Parts: sequence; structure tokens; C-alpha cells
Amino acid sequence: MSKMIIAIDGPSGAGKSTLGRMLARELGLLYIDTGAMYRAVALAVVESRVSEGEAAAVSDVARRVVIHLEGDPDSLKVLLDGRDVSEAIRTERISGMASVVSAIPEVRRELVRRQREMGKSAGGVVLDGRDIGTVVFPAAAVKFFLTAVPEERAKRRYDEEREKELEHTFAETLADINTRDQRDSTRADSPLAIAENAVVIDTTELSIEEVFGRMMDVIQERRGRE
Repeated sequence: MSKMIIAIDGPSGAGKSTLGRMLARELGLLYIDTGAMYRAVALAVVESRVSEGEAAAVSDVARRVVIHLEGDPDSLKVLLDGRDVSEAIRTERISGMASVVSAIPEVRRELVRRQREMGKSAGGVVLDGRDIGTVVFPAAAVKFFLTAVPEERAKRRYDEEREKELEHTFAETLADINTRDQRDSTRADSPLAIAENAVVIDTTELSIEEVFGRMMDVIQERRGRE
């Protein structure tokens, strides 16, 4: 399985991160949470007191900061300039900011460059995000596009928010999902799209285990062709 690159794309709440970690653990590959990298940039922007509307200043922050991912898939640490920000980047404010800064072309190009370097140096890797199979690694050995109807994705996110005791209504969570979908699919640079040759899996009616099984079947089939 060395040197195999597995790309997982899809909208928010489709299960990309959970399944990416599961695949990396099962296959013994490096797991790169590209969303965490954008969140780290968002945190740096907030801490630098830069307005998200100042694209040039935000892009400068993205180029300047050092982002490092370490640990196994289930305990991945995100380091920002040497500081562990694994928890700090998961707040509601940073999540919203990440969605905004990720739409800035210069930010995406900088992080894509870093993601490519990380993937190539690691040999075998599992990456999830919005443009992995279309932009970051268009020649990935295996490409998946996970999706689900907005209501189901909102339900999953709402359940997570309730566990964290965040006071959101389901309607608010669904509205946020729809806003992110619109922003991701219409941005000028690297819009969310299904990559050529990607295996599309609608997870709406499937359990995590069922989706994982289907993905492993595809991977094993591709391995058999090598």
C-alpha cells in the first residue's frame, strides 16, 4: 500500500474526516486533514486581528505560518507555529472563519502546495477535503466523492453540536450547511466538484461501517490491478 494516494472529497457533513481516519488506520497510511489546515490559518488570521475581507493580508498570514500535523489518525495533533491548536481550531468562530478564508485563491494555492509536499514525502497518504481529487492530487490512485442530502448532513452536525452543548437549532445548522455548500460550489478557485474517475457514494442511508466497507472494496480492487 506504500505510495498509494487516496483522495476523499465531498460537502460538509458527508463523513469525509471520519472515514479518512478509518481508512488511514486500516491501511497504515498517513492521514492529512486538509480542513484542519484551513482552520489553523483561520485561527492565525483571528489572532493576527486581520479582517477576513483583506485578502492580501489573509494570504500573507497563510504564507507565513508553520502548520504541522503529527500523530496517528485517531489522535492527530495540529501544530501552529509549534503550538498545539487541535482544540482551539474546533470552535464555532474558527469553523466559520475557515469557510471564508478557504475561498481566497491565494490561500488555497499556498495550502495546496503544502498538501502536495506532505503527500509526496509520505509516500502513501489519505487526504480529505473539497478539492483533493480535482486539484491537489488529480492523479490519485483512488478518488472518492462522499455526499448526502443536506438534511441528513445537517442532522449529523446538529447531533455533534448537541454533544458539545452548543445551543443551535436544527434550522440554524441546516442553514449553515446550505451556506457552506453554496460557497464551496461557486467559489472561483477550486470549487467543490466531482473529480474525473471518482467513486461517488451517497451516505444518506448508509452507516459509517457500510460506507467504509464499500470504500475498502474499491481500494482492494485497485490494488489487485497493480
